Amino acid sequence: MGLQFDRIAMEKEATCDSEQRMAASPTMIDRHAIIAAASRISQYVRHTPLLRASGGDFSIDCSFALKLELLQHTGSFKPRGAFNRLLTVPVPAAGVIAASGGNHGAAVAYAARSLGLAAEIFVPAMTPAAKTTRIASYGARVVQGGETYAEALAASHARQAEIGALEVHAYDHDDVLAGQGTVGRELEQDAPDLTHVLVAAGGGGLIGGMAAWYAGSAAVISVEPEGCPALHAALRAGQPVDAPVGGVAADSLGARQVGARMFPIAQRFVSSAVLVPDAAILAAQRLLWDRFRLVAEPGGATALAALVSDRFQPPAGAHVGVVVCGANTDPGKVAG
Repeated sequence: MGLQFDRIAMEKEATCDSEQRMAASPTMIDRHAIIAAASRISQYVRHTPLLRASGGDFSIDCSFALKLELLQHTGSFKPRGAFNRLLTVPVPAAGVIAASGGNHGAAVAYAARSLGLAAEIFVPAMTPAAKTTRIASYGARVVQGGETYAEALAASHARQAEIGALEVHAYDHDDVLAGQGTVGRELEQDAPDLTHVLVAAGGGGLIGGMAAWYAGSAAVISVEPEGCPALHAALRAGQPVDAPVGGVAADSLGARQVGARMFPIAQRFVSSAVLVPDAAILAAQRLLWDRFRLVAEPGGATALAALVSDRFQPPAGAHVGVVVCGANTDPGKVAG
């Protein structure tokens, strides 16, 4: 099975300290918050398609459903959380500010332009040109520097304190989590038969929101690159901890730590956490192009990589959903 963490098998190892942290943690978002978010953002985001796929197309033993969130505005699921954040609170005259590996920045810039707001986006040096160009195309000011997302976030905090703009965190905020949770709501509406849902995890906004929606009614499986194991490490440790950041999907999944707001949700409702090698991510990326002519970025193909590499093996009778969450890459690298 490779590198996998089973939450249920590890429950006996929970410490008193982690129990105390859970007791002290803030109230988690729930279905009511996600339903409210869906109503709030409905005119601004797409209800993305569902594609039923045959296991034979991918040489695996089960059929599955692909949630094509890579067809969302700006090429990822991120506008859902960005719009929900901006539509929930008053925005100051200074506008909005965000740090991002790329996709969140594009979403915030797009949402800000749609609502007539100024935006500044801080991205690390590793952010691909395809993503920085897209951010700038929406009218945002792009500030690029630092080696990691964490460094870009620190720079954005300094700037936010200076100008008083509204921060739109990439994943560690209830409004953002609720917005991303609308992916789960749509997926359940379109595929109510699903028993297992595979979701790529970085900082945890998407999987946190989706796990809050399903809340145990389907098994939500975290899939991370071996080079970016932030949620895997946090679940083992019983708290968010620093994790390595590297590999082909680091620009979208390379958070140093998962968010504090999503972590209690993950502890309760993420059933297992799987790590996949870069080779499997690139293979899944190529398969999406070869079989369906879908151009997914490495992070967008990571959840599927768990299936095609057998790092996640569905039990008999499982109905599996896979979120294809991002498309912001150079198409020539995929289709060439």
